[in-house]
Amino acid sequence: MYDVIIIGAGVSGSAVARELSRYKVRACVLEKNEDVCTGTSKANSGIVHAGYDAAEGSLMAKLNVRGNERMEQLSKDLDFPFKREGSLVICLHEEDREKLEKLYERGMKNQVPGLRILEREEVLAMEPNVSDNVAAALFAPTAGIVCPFGLNIALAENANANGVEFYFDTEVKEISPIEGGYEIRTNDRIYQTRYVVNAAGVYADTFHNMVSEHKIHITPRRGDYCLLDKSAGNHVGRTIFALPNEKYGKGVLVTPTTHGNLLVGPTAVDIEDREGVNTTREGLDNLMEKAGLNVKNLPMRQVITSFAGLRAHEDHHEFIIEELADAPQFIDCAGIESPGLSSCPAIGEMVAEILREKMKLQPNPDFVGTRKGILNPETLTKEERVQLIKEQPAYGNIVCRCEMITEGEIIDAIRRPLGAKSLDGVKRRTRAGMGRCQSGFCSPRTMEILARELSENIEDITKSGGNSKIVVGVNKDSF
Repeated sequence: MYDVIIIGAGVSGSAVARELSRYKVRACVLEKNEDVCTGTSKANSGIVHAGYDAAEGSLMAKLNVRGNERMEQLSKDLDFPFKREGSLVICLHEEDREKLEKLYERGMKNQVPGLRILEREEVLAMEPNVSDNVAAALFAPTAGIVCPFGLNIALAENANANGVEFYFDTEVKEISPIEGGYEIRTNDRIYQTRYVVNAAGVYADTFHNMVSEHKIHITPRRGDYCLLDKSAGNHVGRTIFALPNEKYGKGVLVTPTTHGNLLVGPTAVDIEDREGVNTTREGLDNLMEKAGLNVKNLPMRQVITSFAGLRAHEDHHEFIIEELADAPQFIDCAGIESPGLSSCPAIGEMVAEILREKMKLQPNPDFVGTRKGILNPETLTKEERVQLIKEQPAYGNIVCRCEMITEGEIIDAIRRPLGAKSLDGVKRRTRAGMGRCQSGFCSPRTMEILARELSENIEDITKSGGNSKIVVGVNKDSF
């Protein structure tokens, strides 16, 4: 029997696992897909929100501000990309200034530091490509951008290094109360645990409703995005938001990414399919139209890919983080939509504190709170890189020409804790395949490296686990 089982290896589940590993506890994470960061956490804006948007006094507001505060030090401790570049909320019409001022007042009540309302001239001086129609803007200097893959993987790797077990391709089918805890039936075996943490994203209501008479409902809210080439990466220097509306929140944004691209999105369409991450022509057209209202001359011909993600929208638009009154020892971490990514360090803290108090947990004397990410040869001096290649020749072999990713980095991504097992796993860890050709050139070589390192046949290498095999047959016999 485990002390704690966490369902879901997204940023929330991984943050809980990492914070929980500070204590003496037998814990594991069950993830239905083949890797961490395969659901909501992999397809989002990568924004660390300042905290002015969430309603005053809400859990969203509290955890957003706390998560923002922790993100910079966490990025240093766990070695993932984060930049505090600030954000602007654009007011295009003088008659909407009152809405901007209310946003400012809410931010002040939420104790967001440094907020200012800028007039037209100051906005245009700061961001020349903002719409000429701008009347004013709310400037939040504490907002930032983060690599969502890097954050999620770093949290999970550090949790695993500190003793938390991870089980992939493990889909939870049924949760039943037993004496002293719960029995969790999955697609391949049965687990028992004293406590359950439900961090299952768009499926969190399913598991909540298995054990509680007080039902919750989560709607998958699809958001389409366009990613632009690095040649467009300097079009804006900060995250540019539209004035939010009551129905669909923060609207379409334009933002630089931590890796130098430009990201535009998301739309907001409520759907029923909890796996519905397909883009639509209508959605992308709507995206481009709305983005152009706040940022002029967007170089949309530089789009290198489009994608969609799902947000776990709970009916009351609030995080649900608590032990259930009618299901003791079952802790919800549900309704984690935006600003969930920003809040995840604080979400992990909060859930771990609930468990510490309930279980009287003692500190783990062997806890190590730091982790080193995959070496980026671009950060080395010429002399250091020459020496690295002498010692490890794989760092001299460029596999991904768009992003200049070496064989050495890909090998590291596969061999490290919770290492990559698929093309997408390598992509999330190294960016091999994320460039302008979108893996058109590097995927065959990456597949060969995966097959070699995992001792598998190349026919068994997948894009993203499951049945997503890439080689489906042989068209020429080998002799």
